[in-house]
Amino acid sequence: MTTVFSLQNDDGGHCCLVNKWSTFLKARLICSVPGADGIETHFDELRDVYIQPTQDTKNPVIYGVFSVSGAVFKGSAVCVYSMADIRMVFNGPFAHKEGPNYQWVAYTGKIPYPRPGTCPGGTFTPNMKSTKDYPDEVINFMRNHPTMYNAVYPVHKRPLVVRTNVDYEFTTIAVDQVTAADGSYEVLFLGTDRGTVQKVIVLPRDDLQTEELVLEEVEVFKVPTPITTMKISSKRQQLYVGSVLGVTHLALHRCDVYGEVCADCCLARDPYCAWDGKSCSRYSSSQKRRSRRQDVKYGNPIRQCRGYNSNTNKNTLETVQYGVEGSTTFLECQARSPHVSLKWHLQKENSDRRKEIRSEGRILKTEQGLLIRSLQSSDSGIYQCTSTEKNFKHTLVKLQLVVLSSRTVNNVLVETGSPALPPLQSSAWTPSAGQYKDLLTILSQPEMGLINQYCQDYWQLGDSGLGDNKAKSLKELKEQKKPRNRRHHDEQTTPAET
Repeated sequence: MTTVFSLQNDDGGHCCLVNKWSTFLKARLICSVPGADGIETHFDELRDVYIQPTQDTKNPVIYGVFSVSGAVFKGSAVCVYSMADIRMVFNGPFAHKEGPNYQWVAYTGKIPYPRPGTCPGGTFTPNMKSTKDYPDEVINFMRNHPTMYNAVYPVHKRPLVVRTNVDYEFTTIAVDQVTAADGSYEVLFLGTDRGTVQKVIVLPRDDLQTEELVLEEVEVFKVPTPITTMKISSKRQQLYVGSVLGVTHLALHRCDVYGEVCADCCLARDPYCAWDGKSCSRYSSSQKRRSRRQDVKYGNPIRQCRGYNSNTNKNTLETVQYGVEGSTTFLECQARSPHVSLKWHLQKENSDRRKEIRSEGRILKTEQGLLIRSLQSSDSGIYQCTSTEKNFKHTLVKLQLVVLSSRTVNNVLVETGSPALPPLQSSAWTPSAGQYKDLLTILSQPEMGLINQYCQDYWQLGDSGLGDNKAKSLKELKEQKKPRNRRHHDEQTTPAET
C-alpha cells in the first residue's frame, strides 16, 4: 500500500520533471495479519483515513481503513499509525534498484543537498523559494528515487480491528474521544458497504492484548447503500452519515437500548452511558459518584450494581401466549448485547424441574427468539429466556405458553361470530375459566378480523398460492404486527440537495 506526500511550492524542475511534482515521496503502509504458516494476509487497498488530534499537535494518530483488492476472500481491517513512525520512514533511506534482477535495496550513496523531498523556503532552504531553485542533481535524484525503502507499520505491528469471512466491507471511519469513569476511550464508528454503521470500542486487557467489542450496529438507510462519508459533531452529539442516496444523522449514544436495569447498562460497556440510579443514561463526570455505575474496562455488574441487582428479575416480562395445535408459534427474546449468551428453559405444568431447550426437530433457536413448529399439547408450560454475560445471569423473558386444541378455538370463534377453523387432529383440551376469558379478550381485538380473514383465505386456497388480495392482506397484517427492532436507526434519510 502506498501513501503520497506532496509539499508546497512544488513547481517542478528546469530540465526534468518539468511541470511535475519534484518533492513527491511515497512509502508503503503495512496492514496485515500473520498466519499460522508464517505467511501474512495483507489488506492492501486503502479505503479511508481519519486523523485523530492529540495533545502533541505535531503527532496525531492516523486511523486507516483497508480492504482486500483481490477476489480470493472478502475482508477489512483498521490499522493505527503513529505520525512519529511515518516521519521516521521519510527521514530514512531511499529505495534503489540494484543488481542484474533490479532488486530493491536501501540506497547507500551520497544524497544531494537539499535533501530530496524538502520543502523550499523552509528552515534548511531559506534562499530557495521554489523547486525551480533546486540544483538539477536533486531533481534527477527525485526522478529515480521517489520511494522510501522502509515501510510504515501499525502500532503494535497488528491491526486494531479485523473482519474476514463476512458479507460486507468497511468503507469509512470516524473516531470520537470519550471520557468515562475509568479512563478515556476511543470509540470507532465504521461505515460499511451495506449501509450500516458499527460502533466499536477496543479495550486493553491485562495480558497486554486487546479486546474488541461491537457496542451496536445501526441500519442507517432504508435501502442498503455504501456509506461514503461520516462526520462527528461533538457539540450536537451526532454522527452525520452520507451516501449517494443522501445525508442523515444518528446519535452518538442511545443508552436507553441497553435495558432498564443496572446490570444491562454495566454489561453494555459503552463509555457514553452509565447507570444513574434510575436508568441507563448519558454519562456525566458531574454526577454523584454514589449513584453512578459504570465499568467500561471489565463490565462487572456484580461489583458495580451492588444494591440494584435484586431488582433485575423484577422487570422480567411475564406474559401468557397462546398457540393452536399443529400451527407454528414464536417466543420472542432478543439479547440487548451482542456478547451475551441466551438459553431457553421449559418448566411443564405440575413439575418443579426446568429443562434446557435446544435446537432440534421442531424447535429452532434464533437470535430473535424461539421458533416452535407444529405445536403439540406437550409444548405447554412456562418458558424462560436467560442471558449470561461475564458470569452474570438474569431472566429476560418469562412467559406461559398455552397450546389450544382446534375444537376449543372453534368454539370461541363461533361465539364471536367468526368463521370456524378447519378440523385439526388434536386431543381434547379445555381451558380454565381464567384462560378462557383471556382467550376471548385476545380474539376480540380489532385486528383479529383481519387475521381470521387471512387464515380463512389461506386455507381455502390450499397449495395454489396467495392471490393479489390475499398478499395485500398479509402485507397489512405484517405492518400491524411488525415488532420493534431496537437495534435499527429510526432517522429518515434526507435527500441530497441538487
